[in-house]
Amino acid sequence: MNADALVPLLDHLVLATPDLAATVADFTRRTGVTPAPGGVHVGLGTRNHLVGLGGTSYLEIIGPDPEQPDVPGPRPFGVDALTAPRTVTWAISPPDLDATVAAARAHGHDPGPVRAMSRRRPDGALLEWRLTDGTAHPSGLVPFLIDWGTSAHPSASGLPVTPLLALSATAPDPDAIRPLLTLLGAELAVAQGPVGISFTVGTPRGPVTFG
Repeated sequence: MNADALVPLLDHLVLATPDLAATVADFTRRTGVTPAPGGVHVGLGTRNHLVGLGGTSYLEIIGPDPEQPDVPGPRPFGVDALTAPRTVTWAISPPDLDATVAAARAHGHDPGPVRAMSRRRPDGALLEWRLTDGTAHPSGLVPFLIDWGTSAHPSASGLPVTPLLALSATAPDPDAIRPLLTLLGAELAVAQGPVGISFTVGTPRGPVTFG
């Protein structure tokens, strides 16, 4: 089973870190798989490395870009406030991003404004996409939405792959999260506990879990 079947609509998981190089090295040590350089988010102060999760889903490891030391405002995904790597949120790719946003708003959940973003891959190819605000729900458990338009999806660029085996979350009040997931057509098992997202991938060294 690949990630598409395990978690329908899953586009990617976001593992944020205060030290990108150290987290990439730790992922490589634990899994035996080296994440591929993704690209630089110019003006936002971050860059990323990517690992395929099977199908059209992937893991984004994102952290501060040391070559962009001075950026206006905080970096995405709260990386400035992190003291250790953490799976902070996830993204889904609905068949129609705008229709999904409109339907969610009509039922009381605002996924946030839709904005355009872009980055260049190491090979120079420009990727352009649209997405909703990743902080629209403070827990990070409610996914943001993304639409890659005509750009090649990151999973199609020959990424190293660690198949997704499990994805789950915990929240102090799961019943407050589940209806929002339903509104977006997202599927995620949410149990009671501290706010957190956990995923397990298959690797040459056996299953490895990240929180």
